[in-house]
Amino acid sequence: MDLDLVRESIGPLLSGTIRGTIPLTAASFVGGMVLAVLVALARLSRVGVVRWIAQGYVSIIRGTPLLVQLFIIFYALPSLGLTIDPFPSAIIAFSLNVGGYASEIVRAAILSIPRGQWEAAETIGYSRTMALRRVILPQAARVAVPPLSNTFISLVKDTSLASTILVTELLRKAQEIAAPTFEFLTLYSLAAVIYWVLCLVLSIGQGFLERRLGRHLQPQIAKVEKVRQATA
Repeated sequence: MDLDLVRESIGPLLSGTIRGTIPLTAASFVGGMVLAVLVALARLSRVGVVRWIAQGYVSIIRGTPLLVQLFIIFYALPSLGLTIDPFPSAIIAFSLNVGGYASEIVRAAILSIPRGQWEAAETIGYSRTMALRRVILPQAARVAVPPLSNTFISLVKDTSLASTILVTELLRKAQEIAAPTFEFLTLYSLAAVIYWVLCLVLSIGQGFLERRLGRHLQPQIAKVEKVRQATA
């Protein structure tokens, strides 16, 4: 391994991570989670048409490769007169993909909350919407954090696919540096180490978030449970 090449390359690779990989991951995850909550609620809707549309979206996203979705948005949509720059194309594709997978996690988390929690929230005067926002979703978040954290970590690695549509992120930087030097093993290994460090940091953050959520939600859960037992 050429140590001089490593020292010269670490700066550009970190720049690609900070300016490309991290913003792409963050924006895509936020967009995906907004979609996930909306789709999960639509899947639980009593309106059949809304439920079927949401189910169709989930089926299409989960049944097609992410790379194909990315290529459709960046390479195929221009044939319909809709041209989107590489970075926004990647955000749209990753957000849609995260939304499809995460919606099932959110839906399962909501369904895991005992029916008594809904009843207790209604007893203390909450409307269904308020009960969902203040009682059910916070508890569902606690259940959903581990699988959603895994989705987030997977998204960090999936952003490497954005290099196929010329987004300048970590892998793309490694490709650009390796092309004239032919040091593919060195550069790709270095990129792999950076991806690994990012995922390791996120895994540590996941454990902290789980503990923090548990402490924060315990008083609210205890309050609702007390009301439920009093009215049982």
